[in-house]
Amino acid sequence: MTDFDHALRSLRVWDTELPGFDPRTAPAEPLSLFHDWFVSAADAGQVEPHTMSLATVDEDGRPDVRTVMLHGADERGWHFASHATSAKGRQLAARPEAALGFYWPRQGRQVRVRGRVSTSPRDEAYADLHARTTGALASALVGRQSEVLGSLAELRRVSEAAWERAEAEPGAHAESWTLYVLEADEVEFFQGDERRRHVRLRYRREPGGWVTELLWP
Repeated sequence: MTDFDHALRSLRVWDTELPGFDPRTAPAEPLSLFHDWFVSAADAGQVEPHTMSLATVDEDGRPDVRTVMLHGADERGWHFASHATSAKGRQLAARPEAALGFYWPRQGRQVRVRGRVSTSPRDEAYADLHARTTGALASALVGRQSEVLGSLAELRRVSEAAWERAEAEPGAHAESWTLYVLEADEVEFFQGDERRRHVRLRYRREPGGWVTELLWP
């Protein structure tokens, strides 16, 4: 057995006391339950509960996934941001649908979200960017996300120049910076169980509103 195999098979899942979840008490719509679970994850000490997997599809139908940061969740949908010129930006422009995945192992919980993606007005994107850190602005000013990089020295040079500009011009615009909103048509809440009797509650958007259903684990 290799070190990898030994490490893989020695790991435990949810080596902690898990909370309960009674789907009969769930609200009629998913947003408030997501807010409750998010706050609960943060209060439980979950590291970076605001990070999520973002799955998109390219023009050839091949799936792609990466980890991004949640920028908000409200009545319009789940918000995240990136460059329109990045791989994810180009994929969303060609096929504006995506899926999000949150995993909070401290509580054995997952949330999956699927739906159509739209872009927010540019002033909202800039307001979002300027409300973040100097480092976030500097990174946005570098741009060129997903392009081939010639060397780390080139990255260092361009990054240093971007940091200088971000510190001197905190209101600087990154022209390709885009705020996206995923309007969910399906949201699933997964509560892990030590005996593998996991609770899965799915919300589906219908013309008359949200409907809920339980799923086998």
